[in-house]
Amino acid sequence: MLTNDWLTDAVLYIYALSLLFFVSDAAYGKRNGKRIGTGLLVFVWILQTGFLLDLLVTRFASAEVALRDFVFFISWLLVSFSLALLRFVRAEVLVLLVNVAGFAVLFLNLLERPHRKIALESWEVARRLLYAHIGLITLSFAILTVAAILAGMYLFLHWRLKKKKWGDVMNRMPSLEAIDRYSFRTVLLGVPLLLLSLSTGLAALLEQGEYAQLLDAKVLLTVATSCVYAYYLFARGASHDDAPRSAVWNLTGYLILIAGVFVNSFSSFHK
Repeated sequence: MLTNDWLTDAVLYIYALSLLFFVSDAAYGKRNGKRIGTGLLVFVWILQTGFLLDLLVTRFASAEVALRDFVFFISWLLVSFSLALLRFVRAEVLVLLVNVAGFAVLFLNLLERPHRKIALESWEVARRLLYAHIGLITLSFAILTVAAILAGMYLFLHWRLKKKKWGDVMNRMPSLEAIDRYSFRTVLLGVPLLLLSLSTGLAALLEQGEYAQLLDAKVLLTVATSCVYAYYLFARGASHDDAPRSAVWNLTGYLILIAGVFVNSFSSFHK
């Protein structure tokens, strides 16, 4: 047993087995691997959905939310995105990378920090704003993770084509134009959610008169992330000819977003 929860262990083992089948499909073009991997991934999604329903019914009314629950939700969103990609887009490598990210987030947090809590203070009227903030930032983080993976794929494929180095794995990747288009649309969906999460979090601070926390490192990094993504959308919308630079801005925004996660320990905003 990796953890003390059978449902979590089941998801981890089946998720890992699903990834192995997707790897065999992406590397060797084994269609049976894709079918079996998809079936296992659907089963993972069902188990995770059961966990989330239990969370909503029995624990979400509590004044505390476990970090494991938060990370589980992010992983569930990534699994949901990958299943949607399998249904509507032929991009096996993208599906594999999205699921690798989802599995890594789930696995590392469950093994290293299974009992840590994120305390949610009873801010009375601001409490509903805080719940909205958590939901929006979680959804935005999952969507922007997909966008960052797409940006990384674009830069890799662009570099390989520029060096005239072709490989079998590149045959299973979407075209540069398709990757750029998917990335732009994904960021276009994730950034408004990020801005909404920022506004609800700031509204919760203002409701409680915590004006000093407006200059907290976590808040400032989120503002910086929003500015970088806003510039990316503006530059990408204004010109389609400089897609590599747009991909770099996309990754820059995501790296700042990740930096905001690591400053949680030093931030007073989430304490």
